[in-house]
Amino acid sequence: MFYNVLKAKKLIDLEEEKFQRKVLMENNDSSLSIIAIKKNEIIDTHTSLCDAAVFVLDGKIELHFDAEQFKVEKGEILMFKKDREHKVVALDDSKFLLIKI
Repeated sequence: MFYNVLKAKKLIDLEEEKFQRKVLMENNDSSLSIIAIKKNEIIDTHTSLCDAAVFVLDGKIELHFDAEQFKVEKGEILMFKKDREHKVVALDDSKFLLIKI
């Protein structure tokens, strides 16, 4: 086992890139990642192999599931089941943790 204290907001920064993902931990299909995305950028429609949770560290994002849309702001968490097709739209420059279990 390892122990680390990490400053989540400082783990990832966007310079010229529109989107960046850094995997912090991974075990089979489960993972903990930090994602940064610039305002108005989109993470195209995809599905997750695991149940997932998104915890917004900075900014505001919108997740689209079929006809439903959820705005998630700094300090908020959205959880969803695997195999749900979805996309992410950045309403602000944003950073979030993606937890797949």
